[in-house]
Amino acid sequence: MAGYRSRSTQSLAITLAILPAVVQAVIMLVNGSIGAGIAVAGAFSLVRFRSAPGTAREIAAIDLGSNSFHMIVARIINGSIQVLSRLKQKVRLADGLDEHNVLSQEAIERGVNCLALFAERLQGFAPEDVNVVGTYTLRRAVNNDEFLRQAAAVFPYPINIISGQTEAKTIYAGVCHTQPESGRKLVIDIGGGSTEMIIGDDFTPLVAESRHMGCVSFAKKFFPNGEISKENFEQARQSAVNKIEDLGWEYRKLGWQSVLGSSGTIKTVYQVITATLDPNGIITAERLQNLIERTLQASHFEELNIAGLNPDRVDVFVPGLAILSAVFDVFGLENMRYSDGALREGVIYSLEKNFQVSDIRTRTALGLAEQFNLDLAQADRVANSAKTLIDQYTHWQKPHLADEMKNLLIWAARLLEVGIVINHRNVQKHSAYILQNMELPGFDREQQRLLVNLVRYHTSAFKKNDLPIFARYADEDVLVLLLLLRISVILNKSRQATDSTDKINLRIDRSLQTWELTFEKHYLDNNPLVWNELRLESNLLKDLELSLIFN
Repeated sequence: MAGYRSRSTQSLAITLAILPAVVQAVIMLVNGSIGAGIAVAGAFSLVRFRSAPGTAREIAAIDLGSNSFHMIVARIINGSIQVLSRLKQKVRLADGLDEHNVLSQEAIERGVNCLALFAERLQGFAPEDVNVVGTYTLRRAVNNDEFLRQAAAVFPYPINIISGQTEAKTIYAGVCHTQPESGRKLVIDIGGGSTEMIIGDDFTPLVAESRHMGCVSFAKKFFPNGEISKENFEQARQSAVNKIEDLGWEYRKLGWQSVLGSSGTIKTVYQVITATLDPNGIITAERLQNLIERTLQASHFEELNIAGLNPDRVDVFVPGLAILSAVFDVFGLENMRYSDGALREGVIYSLEKNFQVSDIRTRTALGLAEQFNLDLAQADRVANSAKTLIDQYTHWQKPHLADEMKNLLIWAARLLEVGIVINHRNVQKHSAYILQNMELPGFDREQQRLLVNLVRYHTSAFKKNDLPIFARYADEDVLVLLLLLRISVILNKSRQATDSTDKINLRIDRSLQTWELTFEKHYLDNNPLVWNELRLESNLLKDLELSLIFN
């Protein structure tokens, strides 16, 4: 058979067509936390593990923090979590705690009024489906029984005031169930009244500590009336160092492979770095110092005018920054990534026994398969072809990201048909829209963005400027993933088991301009549909100055 040729592509900004109202209905149905991780290519078959459909259960998790009260209402169905709503109210409970640890009536009223609001949303919920935890300020308050008494008058659900260690372990669970990192992790959570530090292996915490230092309590103690100076910042930072320096040796000895930070302070630092220094938002010691120097140019909280700084966080940003600086110093951290999951996510996952030991990746695949009634046999076929091809690619521009990108390709291969529940026509647009608008615990934002774009352009024509520029991934590597996914789809266009494609040989020159596929003898003769689709793909790629040869 004749050979066909084609050539390259570079950057892409996703442009999804406005979908019909039915898409909105589907998104409303599925928008939520689907446990997701990065699956090792070919590590499991969706067909083997498919679960039976179950009945939905609505649950709620409430975190009574020192700065804010948060509530998540979610639905558990088919082994996945769908977030239905999130409510947050700034209560500043820690502001009402005096030097004798007595909680003021004003602070109690702020908290009780918030719980009355939450109770409105929870009408009809059974007590076993609502988990409420009180943290640092309620732990410390000697009159917390008075808070509980007044709360009971408007809020008919039990409130569990948890220990610092329990809080730390629950935070760790929330991070592990929502982030892609595996192996040993150091998790840092800076709250309004306390800071939690946990090291664990996968889902198992090894050490968990909670110390009495938080952005609200430190604001009150070291930055009276919102005044900023180098002196009071250093006092706050040194106080934090003193509180945790005894942990330094033990934690460093255990070691870790990745560092994750959660909750408001670290989220704010992440947002500022994203807006001003790095679109990935990675917190490094150097960037943290840069941020501190810029912050100390102001003399009052009200003078802080930094891109990415939420006005609602201005009054706790500086003390939180001092605590984070101390954490970096004591543990010798080089970098930290922000985690969306924290205490309330940990509480949510604690409400369902099946989540306690489930592999997040299998749970994700099963949840999506059930939600969208995926053709699992076809998903396996496309994923296997993608694995066969990507394992032969060696010219990575960023070799340290090779495994991550390979696994994202496999996920794209498995999930590219979620949009078929809407319509087969333009399935790539429907699938991308759904995956873009879902919460995908287990994927960070850049990973989710890559997944969406691979799915969006896995079929039909695309142009050079369609592909976005990624902050983390090289343009050339993204192009390779996309083209290999497209070829994998072509190889399985018949949607049935045909001759094995395990013995395809792939050669890509270093310029990425010439692609050559070599099949077993007579394979293309026996599969004319594949031959025709490769011919069409070759013609399409010519417009992109890429050359595809096959025989």
